[in-house]
Amino acid sequence: MNTWTVKKPARHRVLLGSTQADTPRPQGTRRHFCCPITATQRNLAGQLEQTLHHACLFAEDARVKFTPGRLAVLAVLAALVSGCSSGPAGSAAPRGTASPGAAAQSASASPTPVSTPGTAQPASSPSVIAVPPPPASLPQTMAFPHADTAVFHAEMTDLWAAVVAGRPALARDAFFPLSAYQKVKAIGDPAADWQARLWGDFRLDVAAAHGLLGHGTRQAALVRVIVPSQQASWIVPGVCENGIGYWHVAGARVVYRLDGHVRSFGIASLISWRGRWYVVHFGAVLRNSAVGLVDQPSLGPGVPGPPGGC
Repeated sequence: MNTWTVKKPARHRVLLGSTQADTPRPQGTRRHFCCPITATQRNLAGQLEQTLHHACLFAEDARVKFTPGRLAVLAVLAALVSGCSSGPAGSAAPRGTASPGAAAQSASASPTPVSTPGTAQPASSPSVIAVPPPPASLPQTMAFPHADTAVFHAEMTDLWAAVVAGRPALARDAFFPLSAYQKVKAIGDPAADWQARLWGDFRLDVAAAHGLLGHGTRQAALVRVIVPSQQASWIVPGVCENGIGYWHVAGARVVYRLDGHVRSFGIASLISWRGRWYVVHFGAVLRNSAVGLVDQPSLGPGVPGPPGGC
């Protein structure tokens, strides 16, 4: 079983500090020296650092403009917290002690939604990763697709973005390509079937999955996608009106976190083209009417499968 997991990125630090120019002072004035910074001040500095960091993130999401006046106030606050103190020198933190909120972490960019234990980080807009299109002129291969590749990572990120935003077009490159479908299907007009049935059903199913998230759509965070690769089978030509074979797996699970709870729903059918998985049926393979469906929604990660289908 292959599992693609969202990796937690390290948070960027906002370093606060101030320098004092050694400018000449008029005669008769007293020069003041900073006393050693106490552990309490270090704690306050760390807390202010985190507060300003989250304020900057909020401003970016909400498009809030920090005027010069607001920036000046923040600078004064930073100086007050990290500046001099009249406390006893013996209360200073010992050398080599890490101050809260100032531990350095390596900064890494991750375009995917991220979840942390017990909480979900809201996103102002869904993340999308460019998915390279398959070469239209090259034929099918029997290469087995894997769920731990960068391309599959990008496809599932885009699928989740489509669900969160309620915009199926965001997952267009994660969906089985029309050019490949025209080669696979041995029917009269595969292009019309792809447009009216496959893509049409997918659009309805994305809307249904978006509705499943409800009012917590922006707070939901993708955790991982589970693909039961051991249940995959090669569909030979002639089955299900197909002229070319392909790999097929049913019942992959999209696992996400919402309101502190892990939940999931299924991907009805993934099929392959040239060694890559694509979504071909999202909510269901068959349906009685033109309505959107969500495949086996459940609390927890759910159970992948069962195998079968084409």
